[in-house]
Amino acid sequence: MQQFHVDRARTLLANAEEIFDATTVQRAVTDVANKLNARFDRPEDETFPLVLGVMGGAVVFVGQVLPQLRFPLEFDYIHVSRYGDDDQGGRVVWKVIPRPNVAGRTIIVLDDILDEGETLAHVKQRLLDMGAAEVIVAVFADKAIKRAKPLKADIVGLTIPDKFVVGFGMDVYGYWRNLPGLWAIRQEDLKGK
Repeated sequence: MQQFHVDRARTLLANAEEIFDATTVQRAVTDVANKLNARFDRPEDETFPLVLGVMGGAVVFVGQVLPQLRFPLEFDYIHVSRYGDDDQGGRVVWKVIPRPNVAGRTIIVLDDILDEGETLAHVKQRLLDMGAAEVIVAVFADKAIKRAKPLKADIVGLTIPDKFVVGFGMDVYGYWRNLPGLWAIRQEDLKGK
């Protein structure tokens, strides 16, 4: 059974199209960090933001953007999902909720992708309901879908096509989060789980 999964993962990638190489991905990460630094790297600031990484897809992005930030910050994470093991959105499920220390703070939410926007809109509203003074959403990738989203990211690394994309934290059936670039999986390959 394990070999079937390994073969499936390799087939999905072999048939995929690389849409952004590792160099482009790294430039996008640095661009996000530079935009955050421009906003928060100010010696006159007496407060510092709380950065929340959205696990698990954002782990690669968060791990690479944090070392490039030049301002004092507090870091924590949340875990929320609409997908589970499926590739279609469902209800929002909180696995790790925000801690009470969000009240009165500026919060930077770091996530891998702004897809339909439902999950991040829910996250932002929950943080505001918990008393956050401001919520800034920074995403590695914003998917160019053909309909309006309930949330617009404040900072975007890359705009990606409306395709099923893997790599740099994004996965297909649990595979290929570890790729340094971004690959679009063919639609016909997604149908035969």
